[in-house]
Amino acid sequence: MEDNGKIKKMMIILSKATLENVYACFVLANGARMEGIQAEIFFTFFGLEAIHRKKLEHLHIATVGNPAMHMPTMLGGLPGMEALATSMMKKEMEKLDIPPVGEFIEILSASGVKLWACKLAMDMFHYKEEDLIEELDGVLTVGDFYKQGSGVGTHMLFI
Repeated sequence: MEDNGKIKKMMIILSKATLENVYACFVLANGARMEGIQAEIFFTFFGLEAIHRKKLEHLHIATVGNPAMHMPTMLGGLPGMEALATSMMKKEMEKLDIPPVGEFIEILSASGVKLWACKLAMDMFHYKEEDLIEELDGVLTVGDFYKQGSGVGTHMLFI
């Protein structure tokens, strides 16, 4: 049967838990589910902060080294700039009814998005499974994650 290259599954790897990366990842996973496409997210390295119970509601915008901020690096590094940029971004997201990170995770999980933590990163940061959200589907090695993504019609995306 011909499927004309149809996307069946999105495997998204989140490596940084800046607010803009987390929301990009979550919006893409949610959009996949809305289109009937399976979606799985693999949280690795600093991306784990997006699913860490004590850290997920304290994510921020990267103001230093972020060319999309359109400000000199020195200005972005001034005290309070990150907090200001984060606050402004959160206000804009509220206007669009984009849910906070914790609520978005609940929505993703309820829609069938699988949420995986990277075993290597967990070991490196000395995290335990109980440090992470209850919606977590498990802890995988990179090899296990690749097995999850096997099959025709699977696309992997690194954020």
